[in-house]
Amino acid sequence: MKNFLFLVAFLTFAVLCPLTVSAETPQISAGAMPSLPPDNMNWYDKYEAAIREVHAEEKQAALPSGRIINYGEVKNDKPALMLIHGQMSIWQDYALVLPALSENWHIYAVDVYGHGKSTHDESLYYLDVNGDDLIWFIDHVIGEATVVAGHSNGAITAAYVAAYGGANVIGAVLEDPPVFSTEGENWEKHFSYLDTFKPLHEYDESDKRECWEAWYLRHCYWGQLYIKDLIPLIADDAQKYHDEHPGEPVKIAMLPSDIWYIFQYEMEYDFAYGEHFYDLSWNHGLKHEDILSSIHIPCVYIHAMEVLDHNGINMAAATCRLIETDTNDHIIHTKHSEVYIDAVNSMLR
Repeated sequence: MKNFLFLVAFLTFAVLCPLTVSAETPQISAGAMPSLPPDNMNWYDKYEAAIREVHAEEKQAALPSGRIINYGEVKNDKPALMLIHGQMSIWQDYALVLPALSENWHIYAVDVYGHGKSTHDESLYYLDVNGDDLIWFIDHVIGEATVVAGHSNGAITAAYVAAYGGANVIGAVLEDPPVFSTEGENWEKHFSYLDTFKPLHEYDESDKRECWEAWYLRHCYWGQLYIKDLIPLIADDAQKYHDEHPGEPVKIAMLPSDIWYIFQYEMEYDFAYGEHFYDLSWNHGLKHEDILSSIHIPCVYIHAMEVLDHNGINMAAATCRLIETDTNDHIIHTKHSEVYIDAVNSMLR
């Protein structure tokens, strides 16, 4: 149960994971919280070390429209691979798999609009708008045959690029995409809606007397389910850290980095992007079924156990080769890196 608490929180921040939880789940007391390794506060060091190891360069491409796509590039003479991160993330989230992937791939890991250093403009926060600009990026920046791999809603963007990207897009890896759920199928009952997008929307409409991190922790769904008595104290600690370290990501030593690593990334996240998932406008009228059925190139769909509904699995599996992990960890490229790397490398064959 202790590990499950952290798993739930981890999936929450990864977002777009339609988990079902019971309101009768027993509470976890402060005394039951597991001990953590002493380097918990320095979790990001290994990400930075991996980026240095592969000599990844952060660059920017300007479109004719003036929009900016920020990206990290690992240069070599290998085939091209585009990586598209998920919600509330940045290209550096792929850091831990860059060393292994760069053995076979010339990597372009992009920041989607509203994230990182790519353009922040609410008019761009739609599947097709960002997807079309990533197709432009493949044609004009990469300029050669490219495999595209995306995570979570980034996997839906990758599916769009695979379906409509033209001759330069030759393969796709879809890492746990929220197929159909983010079209509205029981959306307001989904864990990600209750725990992430609803609090985010309510925070946007609040007087913002406390930082987002404290607000989130005070209102998070998993906190109310599992540690209702403890969560206000954790939220207070988050606010204290924010006040004492202005301009820095909030860190809370008593919680594992899997829960609050997203606080590192949300420093460069436009909350207006999340509003497009709160009201489901991100799809921009597109249907996931139409996108998936329009993929006619090699495609691998990696599914985290018990995260997506069977309709989404069956639809994607009809178009792509299906790989399932043995846990419901949503960020497969980190939690099941060997599975992920093998799936990407299968595009070489």
